[in-house]
Amino acid sequence: MAITAAMVKELRESTGAGMMDAKKALQETSGDMEAAVDWLRTKGLAKAAKKSGRIAAEGLVAVAVDGGKGVAVEVNSETDFVGKNAEFQGMVGDIAQTALSVDSTEALAAAPLNGKPVSEVLTDAIARIGENMTLRRMVAVRGDHVVSYVHNAAAPGMGKIGVLVALKGDADKAQELGKQIAMHIAATSPASLSEADLDPALVEREKSVLTEQARESGKPEAVIEKMIQGRMSKFFEEVTLLGQKFVINPDVTVAQAAAEAGLEVTGYARVAVGEGIEKKEEDFAAEVAKTLQGA
Repeated sequence: MAITAAMVKELRESTGAGMMDAKKALQETSGDMEAAVDWLRTKGLAKAAKKSGRIAAEGLVAVAVDGGKGVAVEVNSETDFVGKNAEFQGMVGDIAQTALSVDSTEALAAAPLNGKPVSEVLTDAIARIGENMTLRRMVAVRGDHVVSYVHNAAAPGMGKIGVLVALKGDADKAQELGKQIAMHIAATSPASLSEADLDPALVEREKSVLTEQARESGKPEAVIEKMIQGRMSKFFEEVTLLGQKFVINPDVTVAQAAAEAGLEVTGYARVAVGEGIEKKEEDFAAEVAKTLQGA
């Protein structure tokens, strides 16, 4: 029996198995959908479907650098315990190395790793380890020199926060200062590299708030305008990497520290595990009380 794309799609949706696994299951069972589901179950590949709805907000960020390119990859799991699992750590490290050869999360999911697409490697890991896992994102940074840093490292090159910094200038100085700037980024989480890179909507919203605050002072319009300009300048200093006071030496900004070393910071990325994911809050006391009431 010919195996169609529609059949593969239907089996994938009902079991959560990877595309190649679903296709193989149908081939092994001559296109019998129920038999294919059972085949996947016996291989432990259909179990992933039951776990796919769980919130995966823990996990690891891994960084990798090769020449002028650096990548940070976030792979999520349901619990922090999995992040300490050597098998999970090895897989995340391999995925980060694979990411050096692609340019998007979608391309990474389809990229080959140990003979299978990364997405299927994850599916296999879900079946073995027993938790939902997701390849959430990858970020790439390019430059003359790229330096990486991991905060709260769980293993070499991976932890809870991964940072990449791109610089121009002397290679040795770039490595030394780049590490310090990366640590600064991990601590301050700037919104952009410079004022020019800031989201216009964010700037407009901040200006609107500051304008209302200034007008409430009741001062003349000319004075209000100067107040707004001063406060916006302060805002840009606080949220842009180049404008921030350098945590290593607060007497200078990050841009000034780089310039003094004959360097220029040209780009950066900061990736933290689970940021932006709405985690389910467990109220243990309420759960116990509910259980007792039902007893």
